[in-house]
Amino acid sequence: MQALIEIDKLNLYYGAFQALKNVSLTIPEKAITAFIGPSGCGKSTLLRTLNRMNDMIPGTRIEGSIKISGKDIYSSEVEVESLRKNVGMVFQQPNPFPKSIYDNVAYGPRLHGMTNKKKLDEIVESSLRSAALWDEVKDYLKRSALSMSGGQQQRLCIARALAVNPDVLLMDESTSALDPISTLKIEELVQELKSQYTIVMVTHNMHQAARVSNQTVFFLNGEVVESTDTETLFSNPSDRRTEDYISGRFG
Repeated sequence: MQALIEIDKLNLYYGAFQALKNVSLTIPEKAITAFIGPSGCGKSTLLRTLNRMNDMIPGTRIEGSIKISGKDIYSSEVEVESLRKNVGMVFQQPNPFPKSIYDNVAYGPRLHGMTNKKKLDEIVESSLRSAALWDEVKDYLKRSALSMSGGQQQRLCIARALAVNPDVLLMDESTSALDPISTLKIEELVQELKSQYTIVMVTHNMHQAARVSNQTVFFLNGEVVESTDTETLFSNPSDRRTEDYISGRFG
């Protein structure tokens, strides 16, 4: 698989604390990459470097490089707003805006200058279809998004991210607040989306990583211990620490 994201010798500091240590990693295009590891190991921190969310935290400093499609995203020439359009993010807790279902999905395209009602209608429908939500909400598009179930809200947040046509979708433990049925729907959804998008997901659930990802990366204390195809990592890990973690000896 061709690499879309290339991370090279990345170090990240929050003030004096070093959260990421010499991380080098490639993330393949149109596949699902899962980040696993115990709490505080750096996996969410690395995820947030991919759309520069860490920029919002005072005292953050980065060394090394991250390239997406060959372009260094920390270059002074990169517009952060444009980067975040290209690299969408879905968070742990569903966070729909207090607006209608329609206006949630249309928000991004409108923000980027789309005013044509017919085109907006098409984007809303196609995004909700992509998020496996259209059939459930097509007759209720003017209803508040806050009236939806938690699982529906999370799929709405995925639709909202897809509406601006990104290349990359980041998912930060985006099923951990959901019930098992909603979690299964999201897992089935990401399996379908990987044919169109590069998906990077942080998960505490190793069974989920084994079920849905093509590549898995194991983090420990801010470092990448092991990165390989998912089947190999879970069946024949090359590092004893990986084996100890996936067998439940710690974490």
